[in-house]
Amino acid sequence: MAWISAVQRKDGNGKIQPTEVIAYAKVFSTEDNTRILQIDTYGSSDRQLPGKQSQTIQFGPEAAAQLFRILKDTYGF
Repeated sequence: MAWISAVQRKDGNGKIQPTEVIAYAKVFSTEDNTRILQIDTYGSSDRQLPGKQSQTIQFGPEAAAQLFRILKDTYGF
């Protein structure tokens, strides 16, 4: 599990990962009413434990806004 404290754009090349999974997003509030976006992924069908939760990342308002700006610049929305 990881709490994302900041999202920064980094130039460079990448490659498409060979495994596809579905990401599940949920939103919840902390005790002080801060909204948190949590994204979970689960093991693909060809893993040793398919369906087991693999990754969880959480975004607070500041990191989510940074990610939104990158998405907006990249995809135009």
